[in-house]
Amino acid sequence: MELHYINNTNTCQIREKKGVSYITFPKLFQYDKDMLHGFSTRFGGVSKEHLSSMNLSFSRGDQKECVLENHRRFAKALGYDARKLVFSDQVHLTNFHKVTKEDCGKGIIRESDIKEVDGLVTNEPGVPIITFYADCVPVFFYDPVKKVIAMVHSGWRGTVERIGAKMVSYMAEEFGCKPKDIVCAVAPSICQKCYEVSEDVAGHFLEVFGTSYGKELLYAKENGKYQLNLHKACGITLLEAGIEKENLDVTDLCTCCNPEFFFSHRASHGMRGNLAGVMMLREVSLDKV
Repeated sequence: MELHYINNTNTCQIREKKGVSYITFPKLFQYDKDMLHGFSTRFGGVSKEHLSSMNLSFSRGDQKECVLENHRRFAKALGYDARKLVFSDQVHLTNFHKVTKEDCGKGIIRESDIKEVDGLVTNEPGVPIITFYADCVPVFFYDPVKKVIAMVHSGWRGTVERIGAKMVSYMAEEFGCKPKDIVCAVAPSICQKCYEVSEDVAGHFLEVFGTSYGKELLYAKENGKYQLNLHKACGITLLEAGIEKENLDVTDLCTCCNPEFFFSHRASHGMRGNLAGVMMLREVSLDKV
């Protein structure tokens, strides 16, 4: 399938393993011996109709058995144990949860007490963390010095609240991470051309980001609406938080422009499944096996 790229740059890699297609990011993948990561697509699962086929959410009306099988397939492709997954509980806030081995299985094989959380972070190997998407922005974090991974779910509310910068600060406070060491990726989400917002939302972004970025971040339309670039806003936030430019991949793939490849809430008018991002610190480095 031919994908529609925004800038046609090499900020992500499309991989296929065991019939499952997924996305990785070059700046993160260079650390694959220590940490695995991946962002799902619609391909490789067993769900049907508008949930076809790799729906990874239990909250979209899918059959539980199908979702569990999708998780098993995605986990097998990436190389983690799906039964140990720790789910987020995304509500468009900027709350984080420090994940430990005691959390393993929460959300997939047992009830979770992790509530109102849009960011997960851990320094414990063998603990896979997962966050969910269908147009909002996934942001991946890895500190190769302190061996810490994190992900945040950044919709427009999280983005204007600078959730990415808050995670950088959280990693520094909880694990001693230095921003200059952290490697980040802004994964596929809705692009500026597809993301129309109201005047009040645009106003929030102008208050926070100012006008210096011009139309590259936000521009007005004749109908009184605005086109917002969440990719750009997340990238700005991370750079201003101290992430080095050479340690940052900002996606050039749009979920809404590619509805056959990704689930998109806007493209499908809500008739869709959920994509997911997964990260895990490896328990044994591949170069030691």
